[in-house]
Amino acid sequence: MNKQKISIALLAIVFSLNTMAQELRVTGTVRDSITNQTIENVAIEVVPIAPDASKSFSTISTSRGTYTLNLPTGNYIFTLRIIGYRTQEFEIHLNADSKEDFTLSPQPISLGEVVVSSLRVNRRIKELPTPLAVIGKYDYQRQSSVTLSNVLATEPGIALGGDGVWATNVNIRGLSENRLVTLIDGNRVETATDLTASLSMIDVNEIEQVEVVKGAQSSLYGTGAMGGIVNILTKDGHFSNSSYVSGNFISGFASANEMKTGHVAINAGGKKWYVRVSGTLNNANDIRTPEGILENSQFTSNNIAVKLGVKPLTNHTLKFQFQRNWGADVGIPGGDAFPGPATATYSDIGRQLFAASYEVENFSEKLSGIKVNLFNQYIVRDVAMIPNSVTEITIPTGIQRITPELVTPSGEHLTNGAQLQTTWNILQNNSLIAGVDVWQRKLTTEREKNIRVEVFNPAGELVVTNNMVRGETPIPTSTFGSAGFFVQNETKLLNDKLKMVIGGRFDGIKVENEQGFDIDYLIMNGVLNETPTNQRITFNEGKEYNTSWSANAGVLFSIIQDIDVSLNLARSFRSPSLEERFKYIDLGNMVRLGDPALKPESGYSADLGFRIWKPGLSLQIGAFSNWLADMIVEVPGEFIYTINTGPSEGIIDTLPALVNANISKAMLYGADFGFEYSAYSGIVLFGSGAYIIGKDTEMDTNLPLIPPINGRIGIRYSLPKIGSFETTLVAAAKQDKISDGEQVTEGYHRIDIAVNSVKINLGFSKLQLFGGIDNLLDQSYTNHLSTNRGAISIEPGRNVYLRLNLSF
Repeated sequence: MNKQKISIALLAIVFSLNTMAQELRVTGTVRDSITNQTIENVAIEVVPIAPDASKSFSTISTSRGTYTLNLPTGNYIFTLRIIGYRTQEFEIHLNADSKEDFTLSPQPISLGEVVVSSLRVNRRIKELPTPLAVIGKYDYQRQSSVTLSNVLATEPGIALGGDGVWATNVNIRGLSENRLVTLIDGNRVETATDLTASLSMIDVNEIEQVEVVKGAQSSLYGTGAMGGIVNILTKDGHFSNSSYVSGNFISGFASANEMKTGHVAINAGGKKWYVRVSGTLNNANDIRTPEGILENSQFTSNNIAVKLGVKPLTNHTLKFQFQRNWGADVGIPGGDAFPGPATATYSDIGRQLFAASYEVENFSEKLSGIKVNLFNQYIVRDVAMIPNSVTEITIPTGIQRITPELVTPSGEHLTNGAQLQTTWNILQNNSLIAGVDVWQRKLTTEREKNIRVEVFNPAGELVVTNNMVRGETPIPTSTFGSAGFFVQNETKLLNDKLKMVIGGRFDGIKVENEQGFDIDYLIMNGVLNETPTNQRITFNEGKEYNTSWSANAGVLFSIIQDIDVSLNLARSFRSPSLEERFKYIDLGNMVRLGDPALKPESGYSADLGFRIWKPGLSLQIGAFSNWLADMIVEVPGEFIYTINTGPSEGIIDTLPALVNANISKAMLYGADFGFEYSAYSGIVLFGSGAYIIGKDTEMDTNLPLIPPINGRIGIRYSLPKIGSFETTLVAAAKQDKISDGEQVTEGYHRIDIAVNSVKINLGFSKLQLFGGIDNLLDQSYTNHLSTNRGAISIEPGRNVYLRLNLSF
């Protein structure tokens, strides 16, 4: 009898355990509360209510707005997020298979609910004290985005610069490329050259979200992050409890340069795997301006991307990705490297990325996450330049005419890196991240100059023609290696009204270079000479070591609900680039020269912010200052060199030179703001503005490439069942606070229009249309940051664009 009771009890326990462990199937549909249309790509996060709140589940709604989850019996909080709708939470009790449908209310203005990852933790913008701008995929579809930079420049404190329509860059609060860090899916894009156009080597159709951190972040990302971070997150696949196949096709046209775009993407996946494959083709002619065609502004480009995800174990995720973005015949109508009548194009320019990551979530009670990431990023830049110049020299026997016919500089940038990050929840209301970040960049350059030398006698008759090929290495083969340890602690106090973030980082940097020469070989009329006479040694083989530290402290205080103030203080640094250390540019009677022994630049910054996140008003105001020391500038000096070949071998001589040196100090300060105001049902007023002053305090001069006072104001009208209409006035003031060598640019204004439809249900698929007109009045104007980098004196004229997105 006792044995029978024990057996019954054991069976009851086993049955009970099986019931508790049983997974329930939860399905449902997400719809718009006004139109009742289904909503795709809604992020659904499910967290058990205590005591098992450490576990979480997630999925994304399909193109038909449906979702499926397998969950154990219990009580849960469902959180649904997507840009354009209010983030909503639902408490649900599950004890059997069920169907849970949700409706989301449109949110016409941003309330800081977007989750960002650029500060190495996933947090909503409104939970972070750091000034951030976030641009989503729909912003790139709504606007006539040729490159990533065009849309980023709509955000306060971010300005557009570049050397053409395709080759663009951004300036954040007065600091440009070499003092910013660009990341693609968290992987560093390292080129450190003014003409590499790294932000143009991104397919805008592949952008999921771009997160711009405005302010120093060396404590998280190391060297170069003195002015901010641009983290580009590309579209990814997702896991799902049920198998799926989805995709989309995008086609577009822009009238100003007759640009045609085609993009296709296919997604498939299941509970343990997913794959995404996509590709894009772009082709554009020279762009039209109000004053005529901007010659040599054409381009073609293509992109291929593959992403794969696998869940080998519970809470374990393994991801792989490959990206290849390539351009050819990319015109460079401007650029200070190619002055005068020269014609230059990127004959071959591209970026290739391999990356893999392994992440373990909920590793233990205290260690909530471990992530390892490896990447290999290769960038090539081949330029073909026709100088279009002739020099005549009088010689005793007549005249010598020198005609440079073609110059072909090229550079290969190979960056390998690894990151280890751990996330800890040691105490209540406290989160700590710690990790190691290691990467190395290798730079290889070469250049050939094809020169025709004609000799005429005193009577003007051609005596002889010599065809010369001069082989050069502009920068000796060199490597830049960085290894850093970082830690950041986040604490919540006063019932979550006060948040404090404190972090620091220590970096060691090693730089190596091979021996460099100012001429490698000479081919005269087809005859190769590998040791030409009077060959100079530009840089001896060597090694250099740097160490540096950085830190940050941020405070976010909630005054009342949805209104807060923030303060950020930071110490940052930038180790000199390979170009700054080993540059050698022969100008004839003098040279521009790098210095291998340059010290790192250091910076101290402060940012004060005020933010409102009310349903009817979103407002962000920031005031900032940035002090830079040991800035690298060119100063008059001497190039001391040793002759390596010929009768003068071993002789040491000098040439006048402009040499890079750490002598300058600078201060940048200013303010920017952005707002959205829901004036009436369906009507939103929006605007932004920025004011920046940059001073070289050592020389008491203005800093170069400082944007003028600029801003925008606009109105957006949305009809729930039709679409939206938006018009924007963009304006900039005259910029006369310029440095030596810059030009004063006049103020301007421009009107842009953008429209889009709602998604039209075609049964098996959905269609959405986008269109608009840039520079509606065909205004002739100049962009200070583009004009002062080269020969671009006028921006594109009226541009009508159309785009359709067919998803299934």
